[in-house]
Amino acid sequence: MTDTTEKAVVEVSTAAPVPAPASRRTRAWRGLTPWLFLIAPLALLITFTYAPIVNMLAYSFTDWDGVSPVLHYTGAANYEEVLTRPDLFEVFWVSGYYLAASAVQIVLALYFATVLSFDVRFRNFFKGVLFFPYLINGVAIGFVFLYFFQDGGTLDSVLGLFGAHTDHAWLGTPVSANTSLAGVSVWRYLGLNFVLFLGAIQSIPGELYEAAELDGANRWHQFRHIIAPGIKPVLTLTVILSISGSLSVFEIPYIMTGGATGTETFVIQTVNLAFRFNKTGLASAAAVVLLLIILLVTWVQRRLVPDDKVDLV
Repeated sequence: MTDTTEKAVVEVSTAAPVPAPASRRTRAWRGLTPWLFLIAPLALLITFTYAPIVNMLAYSFTDWDGVSPVLHYTGAANYEEVLTRPDLFEVFWVSGYYLAASAVQIVLALYFATVLSFDVRFRNFFKGVLFFPYLINGVAIGFVFLYFFQDGGTLDSVLGLFGAHTDHAWLGTPVSANTSLAGVSVWRYLGLNFVLFLGAIQSIPGELYEAAELDGANRWHQFRHIIAPGIKPVLTLTVILSISGSLSVFEIPYIMTGGATGTETFVIQTVNLAFRFNKTGLASAAAVVLLLIILLVTWVQRRLVPDDKVDLV
């Protein structure tokens, strides 16, 4: 037997055995296993998201009052009333305060995320401080700041320590009330945008910063040419979330003012139509209109600012 033959025999004998093909039952079980894990989340999603949306669409074509077991089909009458009543859309002016606050919030979140992405002292501490308000329940935040802005409350006491004594009712006029509520919104949701920006910045390869430093780039140059292009998809996402959130503000103004003193938003108005005036059909139509407006704004924004892939390398 030659050396070549011996080597071939050894290779054949040491080769791993070929596994037997899986049976039809095993292949079927493997294909079914992922769906078994998805049963629970899909059931919850359908029950608490898609089913209510379908019911809302159905109720928007009726005159249901939310209590009576009898309802009548009214066609598009509810939509005609929503679109022809100016008072139902005047509340969108209030969203302008929250839209301006969202711009401030994005700028602050991007600034803190950029600074804390570099090696600074106590950066983990400041990360926790910035993100902590987002973890607090919105109802609790509303009650805390309700006492904060009340006459003679925490804000007036702090200003008094610096000699600024004022009898200004922070929630007493539309301008000051909406400005105060928008400020609370900035404080609460700043941490969410901060975490989104921080994660996007930290996903940028560190070699780019090292190469930029070797080329003499300072922090501003690194932000302009590396960070800003690298986080463009996340920035687009935060802008979309901010605009949709500004149009659908509810929790903080509802808890703190109940929509009084010119702070009523479109969602608060919709809730009042359904539960205070027992016009569930009209409220459902208003909710559908709001959903369509948000989708339209999102579509326009995506068309104006396409989510192009950025290659920094």
